[in-house]
Amino acid sequence: MITTTLSDFRKDIKNYFDRVTQNFETLIINRGKDNGVVIMSLTEYNSLQATQHELSSRENERRLDSAIEKLKSGTSFSKNLIEE
Repeated sequence: MITTTLSDFRKDIKNYFDRVTQNFETLIINRGKDNGVVIMSLTEYNSLQATQHELSSRENERRLDSAIEKLKSGTSFSKNLIEE
């Protein structure tokens, strides 16, 4: 996680954006007491959105937990996809 001020961010915006996108860093720009902005890469944002969707309902959460348990216990199996 990178933290900076708005003034420093303005001075070196390209460098900050490069660090965020290339290193999957999260950038926090402080804008005063208890106020700020978070910048993250689109890849990281999409990952968070996917996780939020997976955990959006209790049923989805149970399915995910079940799949994780099967992987940990070695009782999972693989299937070949049919290519058309």
